[in-house]
Amino acid sequence: MTERYSRQQLFQPVGNKGQQQIRSKHVLVVGAGALGSASAEALVRAGIGKLTLVDRDYVEWSNLQRQQLYTEQDAQNKLPKAVAAKNRLRQINTEVKIEALVMDAQPANLESIVQTADVIIDATDNFDIRFILNDLSHKYEVPWIYGSCVGSYGATYTVIPNVTPCLHCILKKVPVGGATCETAGIISPAVQIVAAYQITEALKILVEDVEALRHTFLTFDVWNNQHAEFKTGKMKSDKCSSCGSIQTYPYLAYENQLKTEVLCGRETVQIRPSQRHLYNFDELEKRLKKQGKVDRNPYLLSCQLPEQRFVIFQDGRVFIHGTNDIQFARSLYYRLLG
Repeated sequence: MTERYSRQQLFQPVGNKGQQQIRSKHVLVVGAGALGSASAEALVRAGIGKLTLVDRDYVEWSNLQRQQLYTEQDAQNKLPKAVAAKNRLRQINTEVKIEALVMDAQPANLESIVQTADVIIDATDNFDIRFILNDLSHKYEVPWIYGSCVGSYGATYTVIPNVTPCLHCILKKVPVGGATCETAGIISPAVQIVAAYQITEALKILVEDVEALRHTFLTFDVWNNQHAEFKTGKMKSDKCSSCGSIQTYPYLAYENQLKTEVLCGRETVQIRPSQRHLYNFDELEKRLKKQGKVDRNPYLLSCQLPEQRFVIFQDGRVFIHGTNDIQFARSLYYRLLG
């Protein structure tokens, strides 16, 4: 028994064999915010073999209250969350292979990663990506664990392909609207509870103790002392296009065009080019200095305009902070980068 994992190995459902299984497995965590930070740290401390982190955003001051891997220096430097997380996780456990990817969680980006993963952990902040994960999970038969939290509320559910109802079965379509951390706030305990449930389910899968998996959709409100679970078995639909008898994976369809979206709960528009575009930051900095104050690091360049902040990532994605107007954001994009 190695001293590092001795207390985990003393837990009978894990044991020596389970620890070896954990060490041989690969987990994909999509999102490196509050849930992603907590899940990634727990997995690295548990001795996972490989961890892949995918996130499109960078560290801001408002993240520090609940996103446990990040520091004031990360926010000051506007480090991409995946990079900042990897830096911290390396300090925690050098034995774990950590892959940090600064990119949008889209089918084309995720497909090859999912094929090599043993479990997917949802640490995202929107249902569009969750429905993509749901379809990828069933296409490649990789379990995934849904998780969400806002205010003092949280929810989690484990999806096992060919066994449980999928998220599409339960919700039928991508939900529109609803409270977000930007509108309702969030407290850290809600994050930690959801992450604890997600990681526990992930460990059960990794050590192949499938009998111990929870087959309910769990919700709670930690502030108001409420807790509820409902069984989902009868919700599985043979007509579901994601997990039914004829699987078409509708949320993996991709239109090869400029994609513009308002980020969940934020006064920010993301513009994603149809093809990956690598900018020359030196040339871009010279051009944008005429528009406003420019800051940069190896991963992104930001320009503070009078009323908006323009952030360009190395893969060509752009965040325009300070507006929810997609048409205005597009016109600003073409004016500065067109």
